[in-house]
This record gives sequence, structure tokens and C-alpha cells, in this order.
Amino acid sequence: MKAKDIMTSPVIAVTPDTPVREIAALLFERRISGVPVLQDGRLVGLVSEADLLHRHEIGTDRVAQPRSWWLRLFNVDSTPAEYVKSHATRARDVMVHEVVSVAPDTPIAEIASLLETHGIKRVPVLRGAQLVGIVSRGNLVQALAVMSQSAVRVTPPSDQAIRGRLLEELERQPWWGRVSSSVIVSGGVVHYWGMVNSDDERDAARVAAENVPGVRHVEDHRFEYQDLPAMV
Repeated sequence: MKAKDIMTSPVIAVTPDTPVREIAALLFERRISGVPVLQDGRLVGLVSEADLLHRHEIGTDRVAQPRSWWLRLFNVDSTPAEYVKSHATRARDVMVHEVVSVAPDTPIAEIASLLETHGIKRVPVLRGAQLVGIVSRGNLVQALAVMSQSAVRVTPPSDQAIRGRLLEELERQPWWGRVSSSVIVSGGVVHYWGMVNSDDERDAARVAAENVPGVRHVEDHRFEYQDLPAMV
């Protein structure tokens, strides 16, 4: 799946001159966590809930907090910027200017990685310079739900097909015991036999099986090497 398959469109947006209070009301009423800022149809920024956390109207601004003597001594002063952020009345002064964006054909795996790496909750989707949508963490969760529901409606594959797909996945993993373990599938139930090194490997094998469509249950009958009787 790609961005164009799960993005929200059309996108609720504001301009650089939109009042901060209107933006706060918009986030609350539409139950969204951020809005893109457009100027002449071009994306120039983004305002999120995080940008409105420290506001003087509700007493959450940090400007009035006393600074330590060593910060004053070396003139380390961030209060002008903080003052602007907490007192500004327009989007242009509170928005984030450097916005991470994606294209409509960006795979959702790449989008998930961007959200995690940058610690953000949403990315605008641009076709050239035009804003065509936005993908949020919520959209990714919705995609997972839709795929899960679709999988339920699919005719279960045969045991042979399940085993073939599972082995294909297992053989790609460095932790899989190709020689010490075997797989049998009966009635959609996966059975592991043989030896295993650790509980982590056992869990990994279970998860691999649970991700194969048609698997109803997993039973791991393998012994751990440490449970073998000591050789005299």
C-alpha cells in the first residue's frame, strides 16, 4: 500500500495569517492534531497541538520562569523565541517551517519509518508542489484494521500452501534452526518439532507463523538444548 491509498483528502488547511485561536478551535472541532499552512497554494508550514502547548492565555508559557545565574552570565537566552511562540496571534509565528512530506506513491512502510524517526504524527502528501492529502498515524492504524478484516474474508489456503509460505519466511531468518527444527501443518495448526535455542527463538517462530494467512493456532513441541540431560 502507498500514501495515496490511505491518505486523508481533501485536507483541512490554514493560511499564515489564520489566527491562533481559530486554529485551536479547528483542531478541537475537527478532532485533528495538526493542520498544514498554505500560502498561494504552496505548503509553507504546519501547526500541530505541540506548537500550542505553551500559551500565555492558559498560563502554560515558560517565559516567566526564572533562569539560573549561569544562563544569565553567558547570555544564554531563548526567551525571545519562546515569547513569540507563546504570545503570537497568527499561524506564521507558531508554525513549523521545515515540514517532512511524502509523495503519493511513497510506500506506507517508509511513511511509518519517517513518523518514528522524526517523532511526528503526520506527513503531508505532495504531488509536485500541490498538497493532495495527509497521512497520520491514525491512517496507518486504519490501514491495518482494513487489511485484517480483508484477510478474514479470504478463503483459507491449504495446509501445504501455509507450510510453504511459512518455510519461505523462516528460511530468510538467521535465527531459524534449519537442521534442528521441522514444521508440520495440519488443519491450519502449525506444529514445530525438534530443538530450539531459547524462548526468544520460540516466540519469533510463533510470530512468523501467526503472520501467515490461514494459520489458526501454533504449537511448539521443541525442546531447548539446556533441557537435554548432561552427557556423562
